[in-house]
Amino acid sequence: MKKELWFNEYHTDDVCFSFRVTEQVFTGRSEFQQVEIFDTPEFGRVLVLDGIIMCTEKDEFIYHDMIVHVPLAVHPAVQNVLLIGGGDGGALRELCRYDTIESIEMVEIDAMVVEASKKYLPTIAVSFDDPRVHLMIADGLRYVRRKEQAYDLIIVDSTDPFGPGESLFTKEFYGNCYKALKDNGILVNQHESPFYGQEAREARLTHRRMKSVFEVSRVYQAHIPTYPSGHWLFGFSSKGLDPIRDFKPEAWNARGLSTEYYNTDVHAGAFMLPTYVRTLIGEDTV
Repeated sequence: MKKELWFNEYHTDDVCFSFRVTEQVFTGRSEFQQVEIFDTPEFGRVLVLDGIIMCTEKDEFIYHDMIVHVPLAVHPAVQNVLLIGGGDGGALRELCRYDTIESIEMVEIDAMVVEASKKYLPTIAVSFDDPRVHLMIADGLRYVRRKEQAYDLIIVDSTDPFGPGESLFTKEFYGNCYKALKDNGILVNQHESPFYGQEAREARLTHRRMKSVFEVSRVYQAHIPTYPSGHWLFGFSSKGLDPIRDFKPEAWNARGLSTEYYNTDVHAGAFMLPTYVRTLIGEDTV
């Protein structure tokens, strides 16, 4: 009898998320991390970095819809974008659907993630050849230090706040992003899960750091089955634009974009946080 192969990701010492694997289609050790891609019956292809699920073909649309379309339904005219991380190409794919965007500078620290995604994640890594995309293999923290009043939107599609992604959760980094944004610019990033202890602490700390830098700093949510607890947070920060007050649903709907998760009703609801999340981030009255 052939032995079944299962992948396990430990969310805490006492909680494990598992799925059956039919084949390991790629494995490699880059300068920064272990990169693996699996074929699975339930989730399709799965990208794993250092033992942590980054995206799956089945539910990646949720994360990428919410990290891209939320700010683009608020900002009146995004033309220049900086995408930090996102080597799988999902956020880039969604950005490239906007014909009003003129330039996307993508800064990814790990070339192996990009190349493996291009080869093995064909439904996700589809936009690297778009002429508006300028890919740089570099450290996002160092790259953004040199920029000032350059971008309408910065998206930080990072790994968790340790290893290669650790520097992208610091107050120094957020301060540099603030300087790199134009006067009505927006920064969006992933905030971890509010449910399990360590990640909840990281979510609270990340929000506090961003709030200390930006005039507007709000947290919003999505439900992503393969991420720890399934409850995931994002941060929306800006120099003035508010994600609800300045939200333009009619203008976004007029674009005619087809999305699997995001819609303008979900946009408004995503900022209506459960009480335990409000308490966690210190925004009980929001």
